Amino acid sequence: MRIAVLSGKGGTGKTLISVNLAAVSKEAIYIDCDVEEPNGHLFFKPENLAAEYISVKIPLVDNELCNGCRICAVFCQYNALAYINQKLLIFDDVCHSCGGCVLFCPEKALAEKEKNIGIVQSGTSGLVHVITGILDTGEASGVPIIKKLMQNAPAGQEDVFIDCPPGSDCIVMESIKDADYCVLVAEPTLFGVHNLKMVHDLVRLFRKPHGAVLNKCLEGYDPAAQYCEDHGIRIIGRIPFDHDLGTLNSNALIAARENGKYREVFTSLLQKVREEVQDAAAIDFKR
Repeated sequence: MRIAVLSGKGGTGKTLISVNLAAVSKEAIYIDCDVEEPNGHLFFKPENLAAEYISVKIPLVDNELCNGCRICAVFCQYNALAYINQKLLIFDDVCHSCGGCVLFCPEKALAEKEKNIGIVQSGTSGLVHVITGILDTGEASGVPIIKKLMQNAPAGQEDVFIDCPPGSDCIVMESIKDADYCVLVAEPTLFGVHNLKMVHDLVRLFRKPHGAVLNKCLEGYDPAAQYCEDHGIRIIGRIPFDHDLGTLNSNALIAARENGKYREVFTSLLQKVREEVQDAAAIDFKR
């Protein structure tokens, strides 16, 4: 069972939900795909860490073969190549490693070289296998790291919880594409509704079964709950605004491991997620 947990912005409670769901699962894999600013490892504090460098291919020019035709520079939509003063310049920091410039060069003046862009760390915390992607500062895209993270979690008996990056861009798409179910985390504000709509549009585009967890809930009108009702999104959990929970979270402690009350809350939520996955699988089978 692969569960992707996502939200339209940071600070909504995405990591809170995914970390605690993994903690109450009997045996789980937690994957932190928020590669620009991963923080799940701060909660799990994994042991027996192992690291693997992740690299991409970037162009390398042989100026003796280059005739200045500029076909490569015209092709590149990221302006990573420019022909200036009779010389082809390559700007590694904005290259997206598509390889198109090498393919289109008529003089075969371009080759490829490896460039490290970050690392994948893995370790254990109790029965949870913690896998974290870390993108080097200034790199253009974390997609290659996320692809490697997904490869490190093959299909098996464990529950896999994917802590997605905030937003709805390409690295989020890469994080959810193999998910069985998506949990949308939202706050009870108008801004929270805007961000909920963002990820709701994304999971509908990918035709992923999904439900919402409303975090920081207060008494009274909840615009996020109203959005879910208006758009047929099943609310699978509500986490109340709770100072004790906030304190545990701000101290990088896993609430479900520290307090029986919260363990019950997240165990109940996990059971609901499993039921949703089973229902989605049954509907898919009937189709």
